[in-house]
Amino acid sequence: MNTLAKVQVLSEKCKSCGLCIAVCPRKVLAVGDKANSKGYYTIVVTDEESCVGCALCGLVCPDVALEVYKES
Repeated sequence: MNTLAKVQVLSEKCKSCGLCIAVCPRKVLAVGDKANSKGYYTIVVTDEESCVGCALCGLVCPDVALEVYKES
């Protein structure tokens, strides 16, 4: 477990394509229950503690709606 890794979802950019969910090795992402201004139900982080900071979700996102970083 790496509690220093953080995933930030930029809700207004997210179109809920699900690519980030599919590629996450720790399954820390899911489709949320709140829609953004465009009507898309955006991705949410469901288990931040399990995130290892691999950033695969950010790499596959076609809309650059995810930021992954590690706190120092």
